[in-house]
Amino acid sequence: MSRKSVAIIGTRGYPSYYGGFETAVRMLAPFLVDDGWDVTVYGRPGAVRTDDPALDKRVNTVMTRGVETKSVSTLSYGLTASAHALVKKPDVALVMNVANGYFLPLLKARGIPTVVNVDGIEWDRDKWGRAAKAVFRGGAKMTAKIGSEMVYDSHEIARRWKADFKRDGTFIPYGGDLVEELPVEPGLQHRGYVLVVARFVPENTINEFIEAARNLATDTPVVIVGSSGYGGPIEEAVAALASKHSNVHWLGHLSDDRRLLSLWQHAGAYFHGHSVGGTNPALVQAMAAGAPVVARDTVYNREVLGGAGLLTAPNPRAIEQALRSFMSGGVDLEAQSALSIARAEDVYSWRGVCQKYSDLLDSAMQARRGGRR
Repeated sequence: MSRKSVAIIGTRGYPSYYGGFETAVRMLAPFLVDDGWDVTVYGRPGAVRTDDPALDKRVNTVMTRGVETKSVSTLSYGLTASAHALVKKPDVALVMNVANGYFLPLLKARGIPTVVNVDGIEWDRDKWGRAAKAVFRGGAKMTAKIGSEMVYDSHEIARRWKADFKRDGTFIPYGGDLVEELPVEPGLQHRGYVLVVARFVPENTINEFIEAARNLATDTPVVIVGSSGYGGPIEEAVAALASKHSNVHWLGHLSDDRRLLSLWQHAGAYFHGHSVGGTNPALVQAMAAGAPVVARDTVYNREVLGGAGLLTAPNPRAIEQALRSFMSGGVDLEAQSALSIARAEDVYSWRGVCQKYSDLLDSAMQARRGGRR
């Protein structure tokens, strides 16, 4: 009996460390192989780590061509990956990001059912211009019309899709791994620094954090992990801040998982400023690592934290005060760490996440064979 086959379309490939989708695929692809699937992950040349010691050689990888620019890269790589999948004709496709919704009619015409992780509400993101927002909104409409099954990574995203597109779906969040005791980053002390981990885009509250960090850095070490990927004013502001204050450590983008996990594990306060996008994988993993969390008050962050951590308004003064409340000794940071770990373990385990994906892919495949959608 031949194995079931699935194509994963819409990420930078396997194994890649770019963002949340790539983290999910690093966890999911080997799990699916163990669960009886023949797995092919489409990716971009130069975006994967072929020397990664955790690479599972049972996972098939296919690199396709595309246009490497901020505005059209997702669409171009989605098109070439979908075209390749039309020839390969897997039993089912897992499609990440509604921008790839424009290619779902091609997959459907070929008889390939699709499970689509819709990601966040991209047309709400400040980083996109009017044209890009229209593209995402159009892709979402196509996804709602054509996609076989929807995956929502938060209950709030599910609510929005039900209201806007009349589509139900399956709640599958991101996961987080509990972390063994790791050494403290050289030059830092356990619970002795403020940490932020984010891509440098406005909706991640980076500009406001930079302003708060100017005051924090006078007496508190501040560690900044992230970049824009394209340069720009936020990156320039972070570079200027790090050059001015010896207490500010800008580490750029980190692809070393153990180093990043150590930073979360030993932080005195992890600031999570993401304002859109559903369940954020960085927040889930930070909690699983035991980070005491100060997060921007959004419906998404409230859902993930579930009572752990501290929520704050998105202005520099409020952010500074919230972080100082953690770093001043007035908060039991180890108790906060324990709350984070307990919440992550209860709701956001990778094994449970991966099993839900496998079950949903199988359901979509069986429904197609039975003649539905």
